[in-house]
Amino acid sequence: MYQNIFSYLSIIHLANIEVGQHLYWKIGNYRVHGQVFIVSWLVVIFLLVISFFGTRKLARIPSGIQNFMEFILEFLQDIAKTQIGDHDYRPWVPYISTIFLFILGSNWAGALIPWKLIHLPEGELAAPTNNINTTVALAFLTSISYFYAGLSKNGLGYFLRYIEPTPILLPINVLEDFTKPLSLSFRLFGNVLADELVVSVFTLLVPIFIPLPVMILGLFASSIQALIFATLSAAYIGEAIEGHGEE
Repeated sequence: MYQNIFSYLSIIHLANIEVGQHLYWKIGNYRVHGQVFIVSWLVVIFLLVISFFGTRKLARIPSGIQNFMEFILEFLQDIAKTQIGDHDYRPWVPYISTIFLFILGSNWAGALIPWKLIHLPEGELAAPTNNINTTVALAFLTSISYFYAGLSKNGLGYFLRYIEPTPILLPINVLEDFTKPLSLSFRLFGNVLADELVVSVFTLLVPIFIPLPVMILGLFASSIQALIFATLSAAYIGEAIEGHGEE
């Protein structure tokens, strides 16, 4: 009994370990990371402004920003269509697009904007995806989405997937649903954090023009991370929709 209590307290202690310092806002009985909210809302506002100007004057023959936005939409539709399927992908295009654009905007905000020049009372501004809470929340949204997709398409027959092809695989199939969000969240968090640390170290050690190639590589890697997260989210949703209830 005492060993179980000790293990539980150890898990709580590990959960309180943080990377870096943070600006905390107290809302009721909860503390939230203020710098994450600030940069997240800046990214959201930027995306809303681009969307507004891109759709303000729609034309049959697109040009300029409308042409660019239609290209992005077709690109994201292709991701959803490829991973989810021709007949079921349309309702999930908004979710996949939102996930991709928010992660891409957050990653690029951390890579392009010199947040360290802005001094806060505590902590420092950075990409929202540089915070494990953000990436876990995004992964949790994907988990809810593919459970909802599977239950909507197959009903309670969705849960038959846990005992197929044999009931012996039940623990492994259940464990898989826990590892999916963990994999999504830690992959995104680790890559964004590592990229920002590398750029910061190079900037401190060498003149500013030397880290530029590293920053360009960071932008490319940030884009790939957004693409991987959106593609895997769509793949999980497609797998849940396919299910086994109809076989």
